[in-house]
Parts: sequence; C-alpha cells; structure tokens
Amino acid sequence: MNLIDKLKWRYAAKAMNGQKVPQEKVDNILEAISLAPTSSGLQPFEVFVITSQEVKEKIRPVAWNQSVITDCSHLLVFAAWDTYTPDRINKQFDLTNEIRGFKNEGWENYRQMLLSTYPQKDAEVNFNHAAKQAYIAFAHAIIAAAFEEVDATPIEGFVPAKVDEILGLKEKGLRSCVVLTLGYRQADKDWLVNLKKVRKPMADLINMVD
Repeated sequence: MNLIDKLKWRYAAKAMNGQKVPQEKVDNILEAISLAPTSSGLQPFEVFVITSQEVKEKIRPVAWNQSVITDCSHLLVFAAWDTYTPDRINKQFDLTNEIRGFKNEGWENYRQMLLSTYPQKDAEVNFNHAAKQAYIAFAHAIIAAAFEEVDATPIEGFVPAKVDEILGLKEKGLRSCVVLTLGYRQADKDWLVNLKKVRKPMADLINMVD
C-alpha cells in the first residue's frame, strides 16, 4: 500500500489485543516524532514511552477507563514544556551550533530575539504554544504508525494533572497534553473496526486561492 492507502486503512482503534509491536516499528515511529518540525526548532516537549503494565494500570482510571490504555503495546504520553526559559532556549541553540560546527550571526540574533520574547510571556501562554508543537509531532507519530501498519489511538480523554502526578512531570517542568496508544486492533471487540471512514467532501474542506 502507498501512504494514502495506509491512511485510509488506519482508524482510532477502540480495542487492542495486547500483542507487542516489534521494536523496529516503534523505533521508526519515535524517529518520525523526532523529525517533526517545530517552531524555531525548539522541540519544546518530551515523549514518555510506557511499556510498564503497572504504570498503564495507574493511568487507565484517569483516562476514562479506556481499555486501550492497558491493552496497548506501547503508551506514548506527549508532555510539553510548562514554559520557555533561557536555559531551554539556549540549550537548543547551542546544540544546533555544535551539530553544524559553526556559529551564524543571523542565527545568534534570532536566539537573542527569542530570549527577549518567550521567557517574559505568561507561563500558560508558553505552555499552550509548546503543546501545539507537541501536537505536530503527535500527528507525525500517527502517520508513521499507519505507515508501519500499527494501530494507534489518539487520546485526549484523560486528566492531565493526574497523569502528570503518576509520571512525575511537574518536577521535570513538563505537562502532559495528549496520549497515543500503539498496538494491534482486536476486531471482535471493536465496534468501530468495520464502519466506513467519514470525512468531509474535499469541496467542503479545501479552498483554492489562485
């Protein structure tokens, strides 16, 4: 199948069978997350890859008791920075300089512009901006999972503060924003598996401006 065929194949699995996803496929999905574009290249989030059944069992009650939380192979929690700080910004700019092997005046000026802008903003504003960047990577994960023919269920139905507590995110300066399960569908227990995918007609979705 080509990519479009695989995107047509994918859906938000409502029941998973507990089968493990091969590590190579998981690694490819995680690399797709890493390769996602983010504002100013800051990658202002971290991803927690949970295989511990004990931890999944703790999260399930604060995620509307959804069975895919505990029946999936890997549970991915996307956690955005709670705010932008000079240290966080500088660390990413320094990494860029290290990897590229040189300093660029325009890039350094851009660093100073960010340092004079983001850290002064309200923390909630910064978190919301960081969470949007996490969602870009989240979308990459869903597409990569489809490409690998791994089922993935996007989940916003959870109590972030509780997940933060379970994973100790506050101490890391992070806040959970979205969750993705990876695994394989259990068709005989999934009411959604055989229903047709419903999307707006392209004419109602795409607007051409020539």
